[in-house]
Amino acid sequence: MKILSIDTASNLCTVAVLENSTCLTEITIDDARNHSEKIMPVIENALNKTSIDINDINLIVCDKGPGSFTGIRIGIGTVLAFKDSLNIPCIGISSLEALAYNVKNNGIICSLIDAKNDNVYFGLFEKNTIYKQIEDFNFLRIDEIVPKLKKYSSITFVGDGALEHQRFLKENFIDCYFCDKNNLSSYSLGIAGLNKFNNKIESNLIPLYLRKSQAERALLKNNSEIS
Repeated sequence: MKILSIDTASNLCTVAVLENSTCLTEITIDDARNHSEKIMPVIENALNKTSIDINDINLIVCDKGPGSFTGIRIGIGTVLAFKDSLNIPCIGISSLEALAYNVKNNGIICSLIDAKNDNVYFGLFEKNTIYKQIEDFNFLRIDEIVPKLKKYSSITFVGDGALEHQRFLKENFIDCYFCDKNNLSSYSLGIAGLNKFNNKIESNLIPLYLRKSQAERALLKNNSEIS
């Protein structure tokens, strides 16, 4: 199976082409302001490097968030255009689940994406040959994750939120580990999508924001001040 995996949910624009679970190529560009301009040339470059035509792709996997509101919309919009024009199966995978796939050892995995002001996007998984989500995805203050995790004896943290709050996490969890790979990876995303597809688990392409956009928050604040 040939897979095209696209991730524009963070500052990185990253595209991978996979043959089953083997990564044929992965291209990453660190330029959050130009995802809309860069995504199609990066996809074309990735396909050219592997000598694979878009019509030969069997599955497209896209990061559906949480993350950059604009980036999520760009990625999903691009994938839906392929789906409509070429009738290729598409799967949406959360950023938090994709990060969990960066961790290869078995055990409890906590994915944390930095959301500024001591807030994080939170996901919790258990890996025992397969990755299983064991908590609902959430938007929390970093201190609010402590009671959720205290019952676990050993935890591996992954994501830029884990790096941002590493000292706090070490103070609160004696037996904890930190993944070496904390950026979102279109390869990890593709593997997560492949596993969903092979196990016939539906995963829609509806954006997963977990909180209101900055514009919506500002509007609510203004309305509350007026009232």
